[in-house]
Amino acid sequence: MKPNPKLITIDDNKAKISILLKELVLDPRLKALGWSNVTKQTPNMKVGYPGQHLASLITGIEGSRTGARGDDLRDGTEVKSCSRVDQLDTCKACKEKVLRVEKVCSVCGSEDIRRMDDSKWLFSIRSEDELALLTKTVDRIFLTIADYPRFSSGNYDTIRFQAFEIWNSDPRHKHFASLMTNYYLKMFLEHKKLSANKTPAPKNFWPYSYQFFLCNPVKVFECVVTDANTKPIIDITHYIEPHVDRSDIASEMMPTSILNPEELYSVILSNSPDDINTQLIEGFDYDGLVTLMNSGQSKDIREIKKALPYIDESTRTCLSLRDTDKISVAKTPYLRR
Repeated sequence: MKPNPKLITIDDNKAKISILLKELVLDPRLKALGWSNVTKQTPNMKVGYPGQHLASLITGIEGSRTGARGDDLRDGTEVKSCSRVDQLDTCKACKEKVLRVEKVCSVCGSEDIRRMDDSKWLFSIRSEDELALLTKTVDRIFLTIADYPRFSSGNYDTIRFQAFEIWNSDPRHKHFASLMTNYYLKMFLEHKKLSANKTPAPKNFWPYSYQFFLCNPVKVFECVVTDANTKPIIDITHYIEPHVDRSDIASEMMPTSILNPEELYSVILSNSPDDINTQLIEGFDYDGLVTLMNSGQSKDIREIKKALPYIDESTRTCLSLRDTDKISVAKTPYLRR
């Protein structure tokens, strides 16, 4: 998990990152928001190539000058980006689409809007060679995401950019290869057997999901942009320098809210009381969790999750991947009405 120092050629990274985000993402978005009020078209900006620029500045490694047809970075790193900013929303009353900047549905006037927050990373694996490339040849998977840290409270004026790394060469991240292999063998190939002429949907890798945390992603960058819809202010809150060995950096804490009861019980029973006690909030202890667990009631499960809101990488080693055998079918091509 140590980047190749010979390939790290970009310096003054934090300053360049701030300039890049302003000039390539935030300023163009402000213009798109303005025109969106006129045209009623989505201001959503594509994040693919800006994500690769951002990856180069965060890692200090240049691109390989091959566009979308080769290595994303010179060291072979695979870059994937997704954005949950300015997604199209849906009116719950009439099912019509609603822009994020709109407070009511333009068709029926309803304020009952379903705000969308479901963009994800996509991995296309169509052959054994592509599977081997992604899970064996490629050493580092670099994931960027733009989202709203205060989405649940309806604050769309604060945007967060984050970057995570997964290293195929390190056992800490073994579940990533398992996920991709399982998708190819049990979903892609099985779908091709059923419909040889149709292209199966790519592998969805969901941010902040159970599978995401089980892959032990290491956060290497985070910045928060306030007043993003008017006069953006960029604050880089977390940054791991390009030369730093990632081996000893803690991966993201997993929220227990995403665990089912069986997984939650496994965490408690597979770890020592001392290991659990260090992660409990004040006022709770291991014995109390066991008592709550033995009751088996829903309210007590919620209480356990309240007492133990997050678990670290070591604590969750007892957990395994969930069943992903369901075959995914690609949606039909878009047709204009």
